[in-house]
Amino acid sequence: MRYLTWFLRILLFVLLLGFAVKNTETVTLRYYFGFEWPGPLVLILLVFFAAGAGVGILACLGIIFRQRRQLSGLRRELRDSERARTQAEAGAYPKQGRL
Repeated sequence: MRYLTWFLRILLFVLLLGFAVKNTETVTLRYYFGFEWPGPLVLILLVFFAAGAGVGILACLGIIFRQRRQLSGLRRELRDSERARTQAEAGAYPKQGRL
C-alpha cells in the first residue's frame, strides 16, 4: 500500500510539473483603475489556488473552534458524572471491617 501511495504521489507531481512547463506563457491580469499585472500563467494559477485554499481554511476555523469547545465541555461533563457515580457507589457500599 505504501508503494502505491508513493507511486500516486510521483505521478501527480509529474502531471503537475508537465502542466507548469506547458503553461509558461505570459498573461496579463487587469484590475480596476488601470492596474495590470503581467506574469506566467502557471504562477498566477498557483497564487489564486493558494488564496482560495486559504480562504476556505479560514471559513472552516469558526466551526472547528466551536466543535473543540463543545467537545471539551462534553468531556468535562462526562468526567464529572463518572466522578459522581464512583462517589455514589463508594457511599452505597460501606467498607466492612473486622469484628
